[in-house]
Amino acid sequence: MQLHSIHTGNFKLDGGAMFGVVPKIIWNKLNPADENNLCDWALRCLLVIEGDRKILIDTGMGNKQDDKFMGHYHLSNTQTIAACLAKLQLEMEDITDVLLTHLHFDHVGGAVSIKDHQLKVSFPNATYWVSEPQWETAQHPNRREKASFLKENINPLLESGQLKIISLPPFQSKDSLQTIHFTKSISCIVVNGHTEGMLLPKIQYKDKTIVYMADLLPSTGHIPLPYVMGYDMQPLLTLNEKDIFLQEALKNNYQLFFEHDPLNECCSLEMTEKGIRAAKTFTLNELLLN
Repeated sequence: MQLHSIHTGNFKLDGGAMFGVVPKIIWNKLNPADENNLCDWALRCLLVIEGDRKILIDTGMGNKQDDKFMGHYHLSNTQTIAACLAKLQLEMEDITDVLLTHLHFDHVGGAVSIKDHQLKVSFPNATYWVSEPQWETAQHPNRREKASFLKENINPLLESGQLKIISLPPFQSKDSLQTIHFTKSISCIVVNGHTEGMLLPKIQYKDKTIVYMADLLPSTGHIPLPYVMGYDMQPLLTLNEKDIFLQEALKNNYQLFFEHDPLNECCSLEMTEKGIRAAKTFTLNELLLN
C-alpha cells in the first residue's frame, strides 16, 4: 500500500463559523484571522494505492466555479489534482475510485470538471462512492445546508453512471460509532452531526491506523470537545461523536490525518489534565517512515 497527501491549496472561511461558540479571543490563538475575520484552511485530499486500486479520498473545491463564487473563499497556493498526480507519475485516468466523505462543495468540487463546455466527471475511469444518507441529504437538503450542495457538483455524478451509493445497515447507539467495510485495508466510520452519513476512512497501513478526519475534526484546533463548527447541522450530536471517537482513537493509537488544518497534516493523541489533545504533529511522510 502507498499513501500520498494531495494538497490542492488553501482557502478562507469565517473564523467564528469554524469555531462555533468558542470566543474569538481563544480561537484566534489557534488560527489567527485576517482583518475580515477570515482564517486560512487547507484543501487536502488523500490518495491510497492498494493493489490495482488507486483510491482518491475527497477532491477539494476544483476550479470550475466562476470568479464571483471563488472570490468568497480567497483561494491561494492552488494546485490541480492533475498536477499533484503528475508528480507521482499518475494521470486522472489512473484513479479507479473516488471515495467522497460527503458532498459539501469543498470536498466534492474537484470530482466534476468543465470539458468542452460541458460538466463531466473529472476521473473518467473511476467509481464514485458516497453514503446513501448523504446522497439523500444532498438531493433534498434542508434550508440551512442547501448552499453547501451545488447541483453542478452532484448531478453529473449520477448522470455519468459511475456513481455507487453505499447502503448503511440499521444502526443506533449512543455509545459507539457505526463502521462499514470498504476495501481490505479501508473501513469507514459513519458520523452524522456535521451532515448525514459523513464517512471517515480508517486505513490500516502496516502496523498503523490512520483516520481521515474530514469535517468531524477539521484541524488540531478542533480536538477539544466544545470546539464544534457553526456549520454542523446537529452540534450536540457532533459533540457526542467527537467524544466517542477520541476515546476510541486514544485507546487504539489512531493517527489522525487532517483535511483542513493549514499547518498540520497529521497528529497523534494524548490524555492531558484538560482532556484528550494533540500529542505530536507531523507530515504524512514522516508518519509513514516511522
